[in-house]
Amino acid sequence: MNKSILIASDHAGFALKGKLKPFLKKKGLKVVDLGTESSGRCDYPAYAAALAEKIARKSYGRGILICKSGVGNSIVANRFPGVRAALCHNVRAARLSRQHNDSNVLVLGSAFVSAKTAQRILGAWLNTSFLGGRHKRRLGQITKIERDVRRWKP
Repeated sequence: MNKSILIASDHAGFALKGKLKPFLKKKGLKVVDLGTESSGRCDYPAYAAALAEKIARKSYGRGILICKSGVGNSIVANRFPGVRAALCHNVRAARLSRQHNDSNVLVLGSAFVSAKTAQRILGAWLNTSFLGGRHKRRLGQITKIERDVRRWKP
């Protein structure tokens, strides 16, 4: 596992992000926080895009996004080629997102998970490997769709 991980949140995810950073550091990870720096109201798309761009450019291997529902961050992050952001509300979803989809961004909704549950989800996500096999073929199909969509003109 790469020893660095990105993390970003909006104001609604700020408190949960603060509880997850020490957890990540205890796991031996260098945490790169892309913001926000307070619980003051802000717009999630800027933070989600900043993190997703670094994942898409392969500057970092994995990242964590947190907002109130997780939906907005998921929408933004998944617009970037090569980003496979998974919104997970439980451990099973986190494991499956890694095993079957090789997710590289974990998205959490602070309105749906406690800090304790988020830590369990994050631990499972960090410690689960991609299975490959038939799932690798499907990821290849997603990559092809990404290329095709970039050429698509409305």
